[in-house]
Amino acid sequence: MKPQFLMLFFCLASLFSFGQSAATFSKEDVLEDLKTLHESLKEAHYNVYAYISEKEFNDTYFQLRSNIEKDSLSAMETTTLFQQLISTVNNGHTEIDFPAQSYGVYAYAGGTIFPLEIAFENGKSLVRKNFSDDSSIAIGSEIISINGISMEDILAKIYPQVSAERPYFKNVKIELYSFPRYYWQVFGKQDDFVVEIRTDETVTTHTCKAVNLIEGYEMKRNEVANAKMELKFFEKSAYLNPGNFSGDEEKFQQFIDSAFVAIKEEGSKNLIVDLRNNLGGNDSFSDYLVSYFADKPFMWNSSFTLKTSKFLKNHIRQHSDTTSTFNQKILSHKDGEIYDYTFDAYQPQPEPKRFTGKVYVLINRQSHSQAAVTAAQIQDYKFGTLVGEETGDYPSLYASQFQYNLPNTGIPVKVSKGYIVRVNGSTKEQGVIPDVYIRDQLLDENDEILTILLKLIDK
Repeated sequence: MKPQFLMLFFCLASLFSFGQSAATFSKEDVLEDLKTLHESLKEAHYNVYAYISEKEFNDTYFQLRSNIEKDSLSAMETTTLFQQLISTVNNGHTEIDFPAQSYGVYAYAGGTIFPLEIAFENGKSLVRKNFSDDSSIAIGSEIISINGISMEDILAKIYPQVSAERPYFKNVKIELYSFPRYYWQVFGKQDDFVVEIRTDETVTTHTCKAVNLIEGYEMKRNEVANAKMELKFFEKSAYLNPGNFSGDEEKFQQFIDSAFVAIKEEGSKNLIVDLRNNLGGNDSFSDYLVSYFADKPFMWNSSFTLKTSKFLKNHIRQHSDTTSTFNQKILSHKDGEIYDYTFDAYQPQPEPKRFTGKVYVLINRQSHSQAAVTAAQIQDYKFGTLVGEETGDYPSLYASQFQYNLPNTGIPVKVSKGYIVRVNGSTKEQGVIPDVYIRDQLLDENDEILTILLKLIDK
């Protein structure tokens, strides 16, 4: 049982950045690390006040300090506290991950969890998966309240644990990492749940038992982020899912090379590239993919700027390759300086290797980071038609993460040291908007976006 669960547990790498688990920390250590977090965010983040005022940020910090009354805090309590400060920055790439190891300890101690997964549609919290023993709770029904607390108030308590630019993206992340996990983090262990449900304008009340976290929940569910390398053919179209833009780059390139050989041999007139449920990664992966259907040299941004700092420099000297060109530039600039980092234009593949038919790119709210940036790149160069729904991530965004551990608690912190502007130069605060909108329904196993697109192509 344990190895299978751990495979599920590690399928989202960012979710399971393990720190301390059963440890407790003294009040003094927590206060010192909270101060370090506050100061390092101000110093090392590209623009910590992009979405919040300095007063709001500092007020949150001092309020959190004053809330610490216990002589010691658990790893779970400490992580939850620190998340409430870093999330005020309202930047999806500046974050402290869900307390996964505490969750694992709780799981193997026989922990239980809320049995309903949620998807957010049109401002409503809808049942996506029902793992309870009450089969009358229909998929797609709206959850109004849990244990007498409205969903609006529940989400207001969960949002401070989630780093994101806007509520839409916070909901995306709650879907990604799962509502029951966040509910447990904020409200703790509960044995019973009185759930108020609305179905077709009828409101009913259901009492559900908590389910065993491992056998009753984790072993039954599938992660939302499920991008994987896949190539298949339909009558007129090739379907290509490149997987996430991370991992073994040589293996990635080999897959892309072989895929386009097969696509050319098949004689497909249309290419469908699937960037949905994709966690993103590195531009060297995405650019290699795009080079197979680009008809001219291209960039993945119009501007990429970085901020250096004393904190970042010390981190690089201790933990990174100081001989790399990227890090040498960081070390050569003055503390606090913002500077341009330029990339050479990426060249298309030789014409005989390229795909020259129509290209469609599938996106949804779970197209993250480099997947969203790549979708915007394709749209701005008119290399293809975007189909689906708005991404959660912005294509012009504060990113280029670096990670460090807080000195006393060891809790990992991720901070954005760069700012990326999409190819067309727009810095509008919105996700990538598809050219053809098709709603991505998470409530069932049907693939509405792909199915409808294939019908449109057939016509």
